[in-house]
Amino acid sequence: MLRAIPVERGAPEAGPREPPGKKQPLCRSVSRARIKRKVHAARKRRFRHGQEAPASGDRHDYASLSRYFWPDSSKPDGLPYVSRDGVSNPELKEYDREALDKMSRRVQTLTLAWFLGGNFAFAEAALKQVRVWFLDSATKMNPNMNFAQMIPGRNFGKGYPFGVLDGYSFVQMMDALALLESYPGFLPAEKATLKKWFAEYVQWLTTSEQGIEESKAKNNHGTTYDTQLLAYSLYAGDRKTAEQLIARFAERHILKQIEKDGKQPEELKRTLAFHYSWYNLSHMLDFYTIARNSGLDIRKATEIQGRSFYKALDFLAGYIGKDSRQWPYKQISGWEHAQDELVRDLYRTYLIEPNKVNYRSLYRENKAKAGHGMFKLLYVKTRDL
Repeated sequence: MLRAIPVERGAPEAGPREPPGKKQPLCRSVSRARIKRKVHAARKRRFRHGQEAPASGDRHDYASLSRYFWPDSSKPDGLPYVSRDGVSNPELKEYDREALDKMSRRVQTLTLAWFLGGNFAFAEAALKQVRVWFLDSATKMNPNMNFAQMIPGRNFGKGYPFGVLDGYSFVQMMDALALLESYPGFLPAEKATLKKWFAEYVQWLTTSEQGIEESKAKNNHGTTYDTQLLAYSLYAGDRKTAEQLIARFAERHILKQIEKDGKQPEELKRTLAFHYSWYNLSHMLDFYTIARNSGLDIRKATEIQGRSFYKALDFLAGYIGKDSRQWPYKQISGWEHAQDELVRDLYRTYLIEPNKVNYRSLYRENKAKAGHGMFKLLYVKTRDL
């Protein structure tokens, strides 16, 4: 397991199983009917490429629109698009970003339904999504983000370094892929091909113009880049790269992104300053969790020269339960959602650092904000439900 930490639910061990003779609850905190609805919806949907082809003309090349760019109303053709930071353009749905996110979520939901319930049909449905996106020659994505987050009217239709962010949906399904390893219908040749795809994607991340430029980012983009590289390298079997990433993490991200008082200057510049401050720390937490659950030491990666991941978390935690008007920076929308996400991540941090009992207490005091469903299923210990 990479991002998720097993909890004492009495869940069955990983491995192929026949469907149980009688239905068992997946989790006391998760409605069986709700899980069934999500699984049913995931099985019905099929992969759909975006309506817009990339500038290459190759439908196998992933393409997406830069989220915060809109048509220029002062121009007859609206080109080139202009920035409206923090405001998403609905044209996103015409490209591949939404399809990628949905595929990742389906793989996660279906795999968990199989793993916890034992029904092979769910594993097969999850694997079908994987085959279509990564393995089948007629539909698979090329292992690059050359046309991710392109801006109409600029750069000849090519993507930008920040398009690397789109690939984070792959990180979110790495646990599912690890669980599917034990499904007998996932053939050895398919597993090898999938690992090869991610090895080639790592090659693109580390050698392409977009990937190299994104790796230099001094905000959440750089954190996201290294977290992706860690997850994909480990999945492809490259532990040496993972160790190198951990060794340099504090200097690259903690030292350059977090002040001694816990503020993150690059994120505080944004119109969604609280959201992006949390967002960056959430990706750091993913990095630590992936490394720790892979047996790697993260202790030297969390702090350096009086700056630390935990100080940054404490700074944000001080605003939980407060009104957005008490936040001294911009947050034009999504205040409650960002707070909910932070509450969940406080608990995830407690799981990797049990001495941070104050994070557990903050979660327990605010767990109504954290929601239910998948988060409780994957992370929350029975005593904290």
